[in-house]
Amino acid sequence: MTMLKSDIQKLLKEKGIWPKKKLGQNFLISQKKLNKIVEAAQLSKQDIVLEIGPGLGILTKELALRAKKVIAIEKDAKMVEILQEMLVEWNIKNVEVAQGDILKIQNAKRKTQNNSAKLKTTNYKLQTTNYKLIANLPYNIATKVITMFLESDNPPETMVLMVQKEVGERICEGFLIPKSSKKSAKLIKMSGLAIFCQFYADVKIIASVSNKSFWPCPKVDSVILKILPTQKNLSKINKDLFFKIVKAGFSHPRKQLAKNFKKNLGIASEQVEKWLLKNNIKPNQRAESLRLNDWKELAKSYKNGNYLQG
Repeated sequence: MTMLKSDIQKLLKEKGIWPKKKLGQNFLISQKKLNKIVEAAQLSKQDIVLEIGPGLGILTKELALRAKKVIAIEKDAKMVEILQEMLVEWNIKNVEVAQGDILKIQNAKRKTQNNSAKLKTTNYKLQTTNYKLIANLPYNIATKVITMFLESDNPPETMVLMVQKEVGERICEGFLIPKSSKKSAKLIKMSGLAIFCQFYADVKIIASVSNKSFWPCPKVDSVILKILPTQKNLSKINKDLFFKIVKAGFSHPRKQLAKNFKKNLGIASEQVEKWLLKNNIKPNQRAESLRLNDWKELAKSYKNGNYLQG
């Protein structure tokens, strides 16, 4: 169950602390949206869950009741203390709390509870495989976290994340509006982030979340995003080459593709035009107009940076 706004305020007042904006401490107070996250995760008693930024444990509790184990990474030392106390109060014993920065998880500090309810600190490293990543992510690290775990040698089976609405929609661009749609082309513009995420995973927005579902209330709305990492592109395409081409194409998003490729890939104008036309792409198109398959075909037909196949 979520905590009421008044309960959260009372608890934090008792501890002499206040939500830190720089850490994105906005606590979910909507039971309906909490249920959406849990349902999307499709947890079983065999699952290990990695949660980022558990805060007061509002989501942690629900995850622990359904999963085999929850590993909760929290940066704020004060929140770690509160979370430990809440877990004791709820009599939940399958949660491992680690204090540290998720972006530096190798160096996080592991805190476990012993029989005397004191905290023991040791070096921490995520060693589990076959886990699910579930989190209400601080807006300022959401993109970094998503890209880090998608590129990881040990990616999660599933990612269910609360992120800023704008970020979620950018990631799902192209999936939201069918290519055959007669709506304005502006609605199906792609971003480098969308291409990156869709290369590694299937992505889907589960639900929209109003900013009023949190306390303190953030300035923007959120979405619940489900990401299913897949191996479908990794063995078929030269990954480094693929992203080299994508990076070159998006280097100046407002410029024409032909100009970006000529400058950043070092290919003569004539070759660039031939390469693009061979893939049914007009030289004056911009990177945002290409879909994932377009970039894949460009990577397949590119060779050595100096000349083209065929």
